Amino acid sequence: MPGVEEGSAYGTPAFRVRGKLLARLLEDGETLVLRTDFEARDILMQVNPDVFHITDHYRSYPYVLVNLPVVGPAELQELLEQAWRSCAPKKLQDGYRSDDWNREIP
Repeated sequence: MPGVEEGSAYGTPAFRVRGKLLARLLEDGETLVLRTDFEARDILMQVNPDVFHITDHYRSYPYVLVNLPVVGPAELQELLEQAWRSCAPKKLQDGYRSDDWNREIP
């Protein structure tokens, strides 16, 4: 997606858009910290608590923890796009269509 920069956060791989954290891998290698809004986070955790949760540390931040071995690839792709849209400036979003990234994920 346009404007995504790969780097690290707290010693683990991370992705940012214009300096805003989009996602990062936790130290366990199986949990993804993913940007979301509080309302969506609450819904995700209620609908599928095996995949989505938070710890006390993230309670006050707009992030949800994603259990990577359990989440489906299509759902993860959609969540990553939503996270990107929450961070990316309108100018970057204007030229982007989700169909541009619509491909099979193994």
